[in-house]
Amino acid sequence: MSHRGWINFTRAGSAVGLAAFALFILAAPDDSTLSGFFDPWVYNGLIVLACVIAGSYVYLVKQERAAWTAVTLALVSWTFSELWHATFGPGTYPFLADAGFIAFYILLYVGIVLLLQSRARSIAGPLWLDGMTASLAAGAIGAAVLVEHVLGRTEGIRSGATNLAYPLGDVLLLSAVFGVFSLTGWRPGRRWLLLGLGALATAIADGVYLFQTTAGTYVQGAWIDILWPASMLLIAHAAWTRDRSNGGLEVDGRPLLAVPTACALASTAILVYDHFRPVNLLAIVLSTAVLLLVSVRLGMTIRENRRLFELTRHEATTDALTSLGNRRKLLNDLEHRFASAKIETALLMIFDLDGFKAYNDTFGHPAGDALLARLGTKLAAVPGGHGAAYRLGGDEFCLIASIGEDEAEQLIDRACEALSEHGEGFRIESSFGAVMLPDEATEPNVALQVADERLYAQKHSRRGESDRTMAALLEAVALREPELYSHVEGVGSLAVETGRMLGLRKDELEELARAAQLHDLGKLAVPDEILQKPGPLDDREWAFIRQHTLVGERILRATPALRGVAKVVRSSHEHWDGSGYPDGLSGEDIPLASRIVMACDAYHAMTSDRPYRQARTPDDALEELLRLAGTQFDPTVVRVLVAHVRDEQESERAA
Repeated sequence: MSHRGWINFTRAGSAVGLAAFALFILAAPDDSTLSGFFDPWVYNGLIVLACVIAGSYVYLVKQERAAWTAVTLALVSWTFSELWHATFGPGTYPFLADAGFIAFYILLYVGIVLLLQSRARSIAGPLWLDGMTASLAAGAIGAAVLVEHVLGRTEGIRSGATNLAYPLGDVLLLSAVFGVFSLTGWRPGRRWLLLGLGALATAIADGVYLFQTTAGTYVQGAWIDILWPASMLLIAHAAWTRDRSNGGLEVDGRPLLAVPTACALASTAILVYDHFRPVNLLAIVLSTAVLLLVSVRLGMTIRENRRLFELTRHEATTDALTSLGNRRKLLNDLEHRFASAKIETALLMIFDLDGFKAYNDTFGHPAGDALLARLGTKLAAVPGGHGAAYRLGGDEFCLIASIGEDEAEQLIDRACEALSEHGEGFRIESSFGAVMLPDEATEPNVALQVADERLYAQKHSRRGESDRTMAALLEAVALREPELYSHVEGVGSLAVETGRMLGLRKDELEELARAAQLHDLGKLAVPDEILQKPGPLDDREWAFIRQHTLVGERILRATPALRGVAKVVRSSHEHWDGSGYPDGLSGEDIPLASRIVMACDAYHAMTSDRPYRQARTPDDALEELLRLAGTQFDPTVVRVLVAHVRDEQESERAA
C-alpha cells in the first residue's frame, strides 16, 4: 500500500473509531460490560492515532515541517499524559501528567504561530492589532468566567494554580485561533477551520470538566469525554487537509471594524458587570487593555481613511499611464488660475500626436503605452516650475505654462520637440492649438474650445498636404497605366464598403481607402513587358512582381501622413495561410486592412478584362473567393465581401 493509501486508511479508521466511541458514550448503559474496552483502550487508541496521522505528515512532507513538528509534539505530550494518567492514576497535585497536558497548549500555540508565519503573505498592522485585540478579549472573558469560579472552589494554592492552567491554556489557543480567523476575514479555509474546531473542542471539554469537578458532579464516561479525542483528531486531520487556495492564508483587508467592535462590546460588558458584582483583577486589566487597543485601532482607521481619501483624490485627477494630470485636473487648474485676482499671462496648448496610430499598429499596444509614458515625461519637464502638463486621453496632451514677453515661440518649440520621436520605421510628431491667457480667453471651456479648434485646423491643413501628395501619386499611376488607375478606384470603393460592414472606425476607413487606391503603386517600377505580358510569368518576372509592394511601401513612407498606409500596402499580397509575399505573414498577423484589400483586389481583378484572359462573371468570382477562403483569403472578410456584392446585385435587380 502506498503512503497516501495508508494515510487515507488511517484517517478513515480514526473517523470510524471516533464515531463508535461517541455512540457508546451516548447510548450504552452505565453498567455496560464494554466500558473496560472503550475506556481506556478505544479512547487512548484514538489519541495515539492522532499522533500517528500528524507525525506521518511531518515525516513525509517537507513543507511547513517545523510548524507541524510542534503540533505533533503537542499531540504526543497530551497522549503521554493520558497514558500516564491511565497507568498510574492522578496522584498528588501537581502530578507528572499535568506537565504533559500543560505542554500541549504551549506546543500547539507555537505550531499555530509558525504555521501562520509560513502562510501569511500580506498582513497589515491594523489586522495584527485586530488579532491582538481578539486575543485579549478572549482572555478577559475566560478570566471573568473561569478564574473566579475555580479559585473559589479549589482547595490549596498548588491545586488551584494547576486547575487554572487549563482554562488559561485554552484561552491562549482560542486567542490564536480568533487572531487567525480575524486576519482572514473569518474565511480561514478548511485546514484552519479544523485547527480552530480542535482548539474549541478542547476548551469546551476543559471548561465543563473544571466546573463539574469543582462542583463534584463529574462522572467518567460523560459526554465531554468525546471532545478530547475529537479535538486531537481534528488537529491531526488538519495536517492532511488542503484548501482550494493551496492552503495559503490570504489576507484581504477585512474584517474592518467588526472584530474591534465585538471585542469592545464584550470588554464593556465585563466592566459594567463588575460595577454590580466585582470580578477578578485579571479580567478588569484585560478588559481595559482591550478598550485601549480598540482606541488605537480607531485612530489607525481614521488615519487610513484620510490616506485613502487623498489617494482617491489623486487618482481621480491623475492619468494612470503617464502620471500627468487628466482632464479633470486641467479644468480645476484653469478654474483656479482664472479665479485669481491677477491672472498671470500663460500659454495653453493642446497637442495631438501624428503617426502614433501607425506606431501602435506596427509595434503593438504595450510599446505604444511605453511611448506615451515617455513622451509625457518629456512634456512635463518643459514648463519647469511655471506650469504643468496633462494627458487628456488617447494620444492627446495639454500644456499650461506662465510665460513672459516673447517667450511663447520658444515654449511652443520645446513642447513640440518633447512630443516628437523617431526611429527605424517610425516618426512621431504633433499638431497643436495654442491660446494666450487671459488675452484670448478668460473661461476654461472657452480656452479649451479655441485651442481645440486651432488644433484641428492645423491637422486639416496637414491632411490637405497628404491629400495633395496622394493625388500626385494617383496621377502618376494614371499616366503610366490608365487601366490600373481604374482598377484601384474600383478596389478602393469596394474595400471601404467591406470595411464599414466589418465595423472599422472613420479614421480606419480613410486609411483603408488610401491603401486600396495605392496598393499597386509599386508597379510603377515594374517593366511594361511584364505588366502587359499575355502569357504566364517566369521566375525572373515573378521576382519583379513580388517586389512591387516593397517599392510602394518605400514611396509612401517618404510622406509622414502616409506611413500607416505604407504598412497596409506592404502586406496587401499576404495570404491567410502564409503563402503570400513579401513577409510570409499568416492569419491575423496580417493587418485587417491588408486582408480587405487582398480580397477586394482579387474580386475586381477577376471581374475585369486582362491582356491574357477575359473577365469572369461576378458569381464565378464570388465562388472562387469562397473556394479560397481559409487559404488565400481571410474567411470573415470573404463572407462580408460576398454578402455586400450580392446585396448590390439584389438592389440592381429590384431597380
